[in-house]
Amino acid sequence: MGEKAVPSLRRRRVKRSCPSCGPEPGGEEKKGRGNPISVQLFPPELVEHIISFLPVRDVVALGQTCHYFREVCDTEGVWRRICRRLSPRLREQGSGVRPWKRAAILNYTKGLYFQAFGGRRRCLSKSVAPLLAHGYRRFLPTKDHVFILDYVGTLFFFKNALVSSTLGQIQWKRACRYVVLCRGAKDFASDPRCDTVYRKYLYVLATREQLGVAGTTGSRACDCVEVYLQSSGQRVFKMTFHHSMSFKQIVLVGQETQRALLLLTEEGKIYSLVVNETQLDQPRSYTVQLALRKVSHCLPHLRVACMASNQSSTVYITDQGGVYFEVHTPGVYRDLFGTLQAFDPLDQQMPLALSLPAKILFCALGYNHLGLVDEFGRIFMQGNNRYGQLGTGDKMDRGEPTQVHYLQRPIALWCGLNHSLVLSQGLDFSKELLGCGCGAGGRLPGWPKGSASFVKLHVKVPLCACSLCSTRECLYMLSSHDIEHHPAYRDLPASRVVGNPEPSPGAGAPQDPGGTAQACEEYLSQIHSCPTLQDRMEKMKEIVGWMPLMAAQKDFFWEALDMLQTAAGGVGEGPPTPDS
Repeated sequence: MGEKAVPSLRRRRVKRSCPSCGPEPGGEEKKGRGNPISVQLFPPELVEHIISFLPVRDVVALGQTCHYFREVCDTEGVWRRICRRLSPRLREQGSGVRPWKRAAILNYTKGLYFQAFGGRRRCLSKSVAPLLAHGYRRFLPTKDHVFILDYVGTLFFFKNALVSSTLGQIQWKRACRYVVLCRGAKDFASDPRCDTVYRKYLYVLATREQLGVAGTTGSRACDCVEVYLQSSGQRVFKMTFHHSMSFKQIVLVGQETQRALLLLTEEGKIYSLVVNETQLDQPRSYTVQLALRKVSHCLPHLRVACMASNQSSTVYITDQGGVYFEVHTPGVYRDLFGTLQAFDPLDQQMPLALSLPAKILFCALGYNHLGLVDEFGRIFMQGNNRYGQLGTGDKMDRGEPTQVHYLQRPIALWCGLNHSLVLSQGLDFSKELLGCGCGAGGRLPGWPKGSASFVKLHVKVPLCACSLCSTRECLYMLSSHDIEHHPAYRDLPASRVVGNPEPSPGAGAPQDPGGTAQACEEYLSQIHSCPTLQDRMEKMKEIVGWMPLMAAQKDFFWEALDMLQTAAGGVGEGPPTPDS
């Protein structure tokens, strides 16, 4: 029943049809070819053993052929062998309802992809994949390197191959090697500013076994925060908390001399402590005080689910989908809310509630703008819009959450210094990357002049991409598929669809669901207002990016518009006539 039984099967003819069906038509009349046999006659263990040698993609495809192979290809025995082949050093099968299948797919789809903005090479590259890693859960680029956390709490330190550019600057080419930074990690964070130059230290929230007090035996698991130099991976500082406190997330906010560490407990409470980063590398010991943050002190009934931060503000999302803001500087407050009426410089930790129509699932926080995604997959943007980074089609600031109607159900959202990115999935399950805002420095590939609306970027997105990040030099995408992570979006009720008013009793079906006709009229009006043919072509390309089309359809329209624009040349550069 081992590998020696596999070659002997080549001398037997196996039925091509589904094993649950009858005999192959005309099989009895075929003389001299032997009698066909059914796969069901083989021992199930042998079939599973043979299937386990197939690539993961072929196992999934074989499972879609018939009911018999669907059951065989979905057994844990097959996925256990596949998982051990993909990750021979993985001893634990993970957790969940289908642990071996989940572990195998996590390790098959894991990958870190990047595209450098500078230079002539504009293609997507893939970094080295550690065999020790059990999938990829989170990643963070720093000044020189990249850090990745897997699903079993191992934090990897990806070291990059440095090359000299034509301008004399040192740029990294690819992640060529890796080391294990630490184990037992829960979360990690660094300087929250978009520029990685400021990310000197890496703060790791981890669980460590601590020896018992004097006179007792055994040890206890305690949470701690360890600080590492990003350049070398050397640990320079460590703080340990009481064993009764358990945390699940860490973010940073504030300046280097007054760096505030915000820690989220398993019960949804926020604690904070302040450290001076400029003194972390000095060999001395001092005590820091852990205090309850004001959002948890003033609103004790709230249970925070997750948080996000930048240098001067923090966003808290509760388990009920509420959003609370903490803004520490007047300039960022004015950009986010359009006024300084409620800003109190003496009480910067006072939480401000945002008024939203539905439960918020996740968010992305930039320097002075914010993106929110609700339970129906709608995207709301707020804040400064000087470069069009809100994707609303104009450059007007928004002091309250404003919906971007032509985008829905994103996989990931990212807000940078003055641009935004959305990772979305089309109707044909292909993924694409959309961006808006400033396009300087190549940060919006294919759109160097930028765009006030979300447009499709010239980036080949991996099939299992799940998160993204953009720095001054590079665009990163993390790939890792978790079969237990199902889409959490709900269908929007018909009465709440934009352009579809509440139906009155006795009224028939709506004539324009979703306001499609109204949107098309608005698009035509925008095209008509363009002064030249060149501007009309560019506006039409933007509109194609807004419309909910399949990826292949969008590519077709963009290619056709480029051909028409090239053929037209300089014709029609004057203002439009009244009949146009």
